[in-house]
Amino acid sequence: MPIFENFGSKRVVLGMVHLGALPGTPFFAAGTYEAVRDKAVNDARALESGGADGCVVQNAGDRVFAIDDADPTIVVAMTDIVRAVREATGPAFQIGVQILRNDLKGALAIAHVCGGSFLRCGALVGATITASGLMQGNPSDFQSYRSRIGAQGVKLVAEIHSMHFEWLGGRPVGEIARAARSAGTDVVSLCDPDEEKTLRLIQEVKTAAPGLPLVIGGYTDHSNVARLLAEADGAIVGTAFEKGGRGGAVQVDAVREYVDIVARL
Repeated sequence: MPIFENFGSKRVVLGMVHLGALPGTPFFAAGTYEAVRDKAVNDARALESGGADGCVVQNAGDRVFAIDDADPTIVVAMTDIVRAVREATGPAFQIGVQILRNDLKGALAIAHVCGGSFLRCGALVGATITASGLMQGNPSDFQSYRSRIGAQGVKLVAEIHSMHFEWLGGRPVGEIARAARSAGTDVVSLCDPDEEKTLRLIQEVKTAAPGLPLVIGGYTDHSNVARLLAEADGAIVGTAFEKGGRGGAVQVDAVREYVDIVARL
């Protein structure tokens, strides 16, 4: 996929498409699904118009999540939404899928069938503590499934330090990056609200896993992106693009301004 081929020569900007609550979840309001889908399409179009390289479609609005296998209704709804986003955007716009907390197989199936480019993997390897409980990776099982359905072309972005979880045992981030690379990830993602800590984590990964592409998975905005992306290969951006904060409509001007800053690095 083009964005993965460009790592190292071009900093990649991926915007979040934060979905509202979906059918099959406790906070879904009957009669709102079409509005959720329409907003997702509009957000993706705004990201594309602003110059972002792609998006991650994520079921953030569900608020409470199964650890592994999501309810089939959620998977079906996200399949419909990802297909709609694919049809509404150009072929160069890359679409990622993430089903929280960690339904990697469901997300892979959606991306494979609907023309998605990559997954954002909450736990490809290791064990983490989340608000939903213990989340564990099973890379052998996942990679066997990926091979069985012929989805090797769908790339993997593995989270190794995240706003969504904490690692058990305090494993160094460089060690986690090496494990994720061994498990087949194409890119790793990390983030922390402390800018200096983020920069230290990036250096740890670069030392432990040279040449492994790295994106910053959160907490970048127009004021800090120049400093942070000077050390990374790209960013996944949510709130900085959304009117009024997380879950708001993506603003084309906010995307364009951010992309312009990145282009000057």
